[in-house]
Amino acid sequence: MLDTFEPGTIAALIGLFGGLLLGLAARLGRFCSMGAIEDALYQGSDLRARQWGVAIGVAMIGTGAMISTGLFDPSMSTYLSMKWYPLASIGGGLLFGYGMALAGNCGFGALARLGGGDLRNFVIVIVMGLATYVTLNGPLAALRVALFPPAPAAATPSLMHWGLSPYVAGSLVLVVSLWSKAFRANGKLILWGAVVGLAVVSGWAGTAWLSIAAFEAEPVVSHTFAAPIGDAMFYVMTSSATSLNFGVGSVAGVLVGAAIGSLFKGHFRWEACEDPRELKRQILGAAFMGVGAVVAFGCTVGQGLSAMSVLAYSAPVTMISIIAGAALGLRQLIYGISFAR
Repeated sequence: MLDTFEPGTIAALIGLFGGLLLGLAARLGRFCSMGAIEDALYQGSDLRARQWGVAIGVAMIGTGAMISTGLFDPSMSTYLSMKWYPLASIGGGLLFGYGMALAGNCGFGALARLGGGDLRNFVIVIVMGLATYVTLNGPLAALRVALFPPAPAAATPSLMHWGLSPYVAGSLVLVVSLWSKAFRANGKLILWGAVVGLAVVSGWAGTAWLSIAAFEAEPVVSHTFAAPIGDAMFYVMTSSATSLNFGVGSVAGVLVGAAIGSLFKGHFRWEACEDPRELKRQILGAAFMGVGAVVAFGCTVGQGLSAMSVLAYSAPVTMISIIAGAALGLRQLIYGISFAR
């Protein structure tokens, strides 16, 4: 295969496969981080939160299987190879979560809805991609580097460093997620939660293999939807001067998978924003998400699933912060600026 395709193209195909699974899960299995938070806080339902737990548990167990058989060295992942800044996880997570509430979606959710024909999320995707690159390489990059200088990790910032096995952690998460009788009766949510977990595992497995098989150094990554959205935009504009990568394939996969899922269910329809106030809120939220994701080094999928699967310290801290930021934003939207009862 390496004789036929460039390593970047193969990485994109690996990302495309997992992205297709994620897009299908969003449209056919209602997998959505924002939806799970809203259901838990305001609908009295934890079913989609438990679905997220199934995805995490499967991702942990699958990743642990690769580690134990020598197919994957977790220290090669960016989450464990770079120094962890707790304040970056907290601050970036809060900003991302607040922006997610304003926009009504995370980056992954916006891609999935765009794949279903919702053009309101086209604006969210574009603004988030721009804000990501502004923070990564643009005017805000110097401030970000000054506050959180990139540096190799002195010790692996993972709970595995203390002897916790992904098998054990994943099994515990699955037990807790499946403890609810009502959730166990909903096989559809369980199935698609497991599919999401396997999509994360496929990313680690494919890029780990490619890093060994390719003559060039290739990053070992799995799915996340902050910088890859910017990468996809940049590739579309400058494909003759840039190469494909895993993230570009992943973004394309979610769009295609979501479109297929929407057509299959008969839910595909073109929609546009008719309220300028809603559009303003979505643009502001998308900008917050782009900045927050770069500072926190990941989004709901990047930190909430991929980093979680390697038991990175940053994952639970970032996710708790994202949930807190989203809860704050939702409360503001529902009750107004005052948080008093």
